Amino acid sequence: MDLLTNPIKDYAWGSRTAIAALTGRSAAGPEAEMWLGAHPSGPSLLPRDGSQRALHDVIAADPVAELGAAVIERFGERLPYLLKLIAVDRALSMQVHPSLEQAAEGFLRGDHNYADPWPKPEMICALTPFSALAGFRPPGEAATLVAALGLPALTPVADALASGDVLAALRILLGWPADERAALVQDLVRTADHDLVTQLAEQYPNDPAVLAPLLMRHHQLAPGEALYLGAGVLHCYLDGFGVEIMGSSDNVLRAGLTPKPIDIEELLRITDPAAQPAAIEPVADVYLTPSPEFQLRRFTPGDAYHVPGGTPRILICVDGVVSVRNAAQDELKLHPAEAVFAAASDGALELSGNGTVFCAEPRL
Repeated sequence: MDLLTNPIKDYAWGSRTAIAALTGRSAAGPEAEMWLGAHPSGPSLLPRDGSQRALHDVIAADPVAELGAAVIERFGERLPYLLKLIAVDRALSMQVHPSLEQAAEGFLRGDHNYADPWPKPEMICALTPFSALAGFRPPGEAATLVAALGLPALTPVADALASGDVLAALRILLGWPADERAALVQDLVRTADHDLVTQLAEQYPNDPAVLAPLLMRHHQLAPGEALYLGAGVLHCYLDGFGVEIMGSSDNVLRAGLTPKPIDIEELLRITDPAAQPAAIEPVADVYLTPSPEFQLRRFTPGDAYHVPGGTPRILICVDGVVSVRNAAQDELKLHPAEAVFAAASDGALELSGNGTVFCAEPRL
C-alpha cells in the first residue's frame, strides 16, 4: 500500500483554482485533470525499492501481486481503469468513444484514431455543480429549435433533423466551409436566445459546433450525482469539478469545440444517435455501471468501513482526513487530494476517520 504522486494536466480548458484549492496551494495556470492510475501518458508514481517508480512499471514487475489473478484473466496484465480529478472552466471538445469491438477493430487495421484496442467508457461524479451536454435531443425538438433561429443557412440542418437524421445534421455542421464559419457563429450569437450557445460562441468563435446545445441534451449534476457515458454517446463537459473514472484508453473521436483534428467519417461511424447517458445512483456507497473496467465507491467511513481484498484499488480523499489500513496493519492517513494505491495482495482494507474518500476498482 503506497501513497501516490499524481501528474496534473494543464489543458487550456482547466480551472486555476479547483485542484489547487483541494491541494492547499495556488496554481500558476489552468489545471484541468489530475490523473491517478497506470496510463503510460501520465502514470502515478509510488515509492518502491528506494525510488519513485511509475505504477505501470510496478504492475509489470509483479502483475499477480499488484492486480490479482481475476483482473489479469479478465483484462490482461494492465490496470483497466483511470481515475481523475477533472476541473472544467470552459467547454471541452465534443467527443465520442468507441466500444471494445470498434476499438479493437480500428487498432488492428492501423487507424490513426485508435491509440490502443481498449474502450473508454466513463462516469463523472460531481464534487461541485457540474454541467454537460450528452446525447441527442429528439430530432423533431432539435429541428424546431434550429428552425426558430430564422437563419436560411441552417435550413439544411433543420431539414435533416426534421427527417430524423441527426447524424446528417451533425455532418453538415462539421463540414461547414472554413471561410464561412465565423460569420455563421456571429449570426448564431445575434439570433439565438440561448445562454449556452452564447457561452460556447465566446469560447469558440469560429466553430459551428456552438450550435450543439440546440441538438443535444443538457445535464446539470448536483454534488454526489453521477452520469455514465457509454460507447457511442456524443458528449461535452461544460463546467464544474468532479471525480471521473474511465476505461484506461486514449481512444477519442472529436466532433468540434477543439483545435484538434476531426475525422468526420469515423466519428459519424461510431456515434450512436440513439445512445443516451445514464444517471447512476449509488447503491450501498457504490456507483455501479455496465462497464466491467470500473466501479466507484464513495464513502465517509466514520468509525470503521471494511472493503474486501483481492483487487487493485486507488483511493483519493476529497475532504477531511481518512486512515487506510491493510491486512498487514500498515496504515496511511489521507488528507484532501492525497491518494493511495492498494494492490490486490494488500488484502482487505479498513477505513476510518471523518473525511470523504472515493475508491476506484474493477467491477468483476
